[in-house]
Amino acid sequence: MRNLSRVTTLFIAISLTACSEPPVDRGLEKYIAGIKAIDNHAHPMLVVAKGAPADTDYDALPLDAIPPGAAPLRLRPGHPDWVAATNATKDVAGQKTELALDRAGIDIMLANRVAMGPSLAPPRFLWVSFADPLMLPLDGKLESARTPDTRSLYALETKLLRRYMRDLGVTKLPASLDEYVRTVLTPTLERQKKAGAVAVKFEAAYLRALDFDDPDPALARLVYSRFAGGGVPGRTEYKTLQDYLFRVIAREAGRLGMSVHIHSTSGAGSFYSARGADPYMLESAMNDSTLRGTSFVIIHGGWPLSAQTLAMMGRGKVYADISMTDVIAGPSALSDVLRTWLEAWPERVLFGTDAFDGGPGQTWEAGAYLASNLARRSLGLALTRMMREGSITRMRAEELARMVMRENALALYGLGARKAP
Repeated sequence: MRNLSRVTTLFIAISLTACSEPPVDRGLEKYIAGIKAIDNHAHPMLVVAKGAPADTDYDALPLDAIPPGAAPLRLRPGHPDWVAATNATKDVAGQKTELALDRAGIDIMLANRVAMGPSLAPPRFLWVSFADPLMLPLDGKLESARTPDTRSLYALETKLLRRYMRDLGVTKLPASLDEYVRTVLTPTLERQKKAGAVAVKFEAAYLRALDFDDPDPALARLVYSRFAGGGVPGRTEYKTLQDYLFRVIAREAGRLGMSVHIHSTSGAGSFYSARGADPYMLESAMNDSTLRGTSFVIIHGGWPLSAQTLAMMGRGKVYADISMTDVIAGPSALSDVLRTWLEAWPERVLFGTDAFDGGPGQTWEAGAYLASNLARRSLGLALTRMMREGSITRMRAEELARMVMRENALALYGLGARKAP
């Protein structure tokens, strides 16, 4: 009985000690807070002078083009986290953009935009251009009729493709697919690369499923030649062409040293297909040996299908970021995801915010601040648990923190050993 009593007393003492420990190791928390991050995915806005035209190049598919849908709790403007972030950034919102990055502890932000501008200049802002229009050269009337969400989106892609063509001085679609690739697709990517783009982005999950199959090139050429001059392709026909062009775009991006970003998460809108955004849908493309020279990033980490994302991270050069997931999921759930990923592919995990402009209560500056703080908390929780369980040392925890918040992105985008400010 005495021995049992001693064991019980010891167990209670250990339990009380464990309960008294903060969920995040204080030293590690301070270390993570001091890392100047590379934000892999965001939608910053230009600083526009009073009376000047509004910034309309912030996204190829602005969400105000689709019918409004319900938002998860943490994405609602009145949520206490957003209120706190808005209060913390109200003095920098709409001002000099570098101030917003400094407030969020961000060194470099990758800006997903149709075009950049003077207030979003390198080296603090790097461009990610949109590739979907290059995949959609034909009339998309049947495609756009899929859901109320897609009715306006295909028209926006067509408009942006026409803009790309005007920039090249091309007035109409070429007659053959090979000529289209040679005179429109490749020159557009080359032009974007020359203008500073480090990656191209596919928002395709808002338009169609991510099952990019490997079609017969001859069949893709036939579909293009039949409808380049007019007419509406059937859905099966158009998918064949899109799948072919996706691979061409991905190969060309890889040749030019640009990564390919692919939106994959439970998206906005009332009719968005979560099944169509499943990371497993990308398996055919990720297993394509001709695309192994291209780096892919699963944007938003496929949330909530993080296990499927993990499976894809072992194929070729496939990365995943935590943009938007850091806000939607919250620290507890995201820390579980991060731990699983870090135990398998620590060099493939990237920080991101998905900072966006959602109106007065959700400025992109507030979004960057909120996501940055939530991501650091999530990472601290994951690494603290790993330290306390003895799977990593403090030195390794700090190394992993640097990798996620900064160093993996530096390596991916060839930014070298950029010195943090």
